[in-house]
Amino acid sequence: MRRDTFLKSMAALAAAGALPMTAQAAESLKMMIPANPGGGWDTTGRALGTALQAAGVASSVTYENKGGAAGALGLAQFVNAQKGDPNALMVMGAVMLGGIITGKPPVSVTQATPIARLTSEYNVFVLPENSPFKTMKDVIAQLKKDPGSVKWGGGSRGSTEHIAAAMIATAVGADASKINYVPFRGGGEATAAILGGNVTVGGSGYSEFQQYIESGKMKPIGVTSSQRLKGINIPTLKEQGIDVEIGNWRGVYAAPGITAAQRQALTDMVVKATKSKAWTEALEKNSWTPALMTGPQFEDFVDREFALLRATMVKAGMI
Repeated sequence: MRRDTFLKSMAALAAAGALPMTAQAAESLKMMIPANPGGGWDTTGRALGTALQAAGVASSVTYENKGGAAGALGLAQFVNAQKGDPNALMVMGAVMLGGIITGKPPVSVTQATPIARLTSEYNVFVLPENSPFKTMKDVIAQLKKDPGSVKWGGGSRGSTEHIAAAMIATAVGADASKINYVPFRGGGEATAAILGGNVTVGGSGYSEFQQYIESGKMKPIGVTSSQRLKGINIPTLKEQGIDVEIGNWRGVYAAPGITAAQRQALTDMVVKATKSKAWTEALEKNSWTPALMTGPQFEDFVDREFALLRATMVKAGMI
């Protein structure tokens, strides 16, 4: 075969997605992070970007943070500005579904293209260093006495920590519709509010609080998992007599209007990134549980999660 004919054949195969990813040119990707810097989505998006480059499937990754409304503002910008762009990704997760249910924004995640679920993480509740409370039992006693006097701080309205707070109130016999939840646009803002004693109790993933827990500036009083987190000595809500368990998963979507071949190419890139050493190190560093899921299975999972979250929020009196 003549050299020019061979090169044309290789180019055609690459364009059709028939060559393995290592034989295709690495792409320059854009990553929408629909939250302010410092939170779980921000950490996830940047860790994925690093892993995509480490795996050799992305030549570069640029990031854009757009916080607010449980990710709805970033979602709207992503859907409207990146339509048909095969090199654009957006971080999302359970928090975005909760925000869509409560906020009813003009855009929906169904307008974007599902790629993969990446991780699962449980919420840890903490008290600021100078809190008059010492345990979750103390918080519950005050919650029963006066639900509105306990300020819960965390992510946007409809986030898993918001849902967990409502579930805790319901589980202990308090009026969930009267809980005082203070939403923040990003993990950095929530952390500052907790450290400053501006909220009674804060909730988020362990990785966001780890340095403050280890330094003694925050006191962990409960985790929303069924068992204690590996290597982390924080009691679960269940072992404290509060029948609440809820996880926070995170994933990635692509732009609307891309082709099936482009969707598969992005999925392959993400899967390869999750096999890199850089991603494994990110999982360990942030105490994330790997939860890779792609294709129709992931799409069906999101539909089920949406229905489950809505039912839980209705039961808890949040909507």
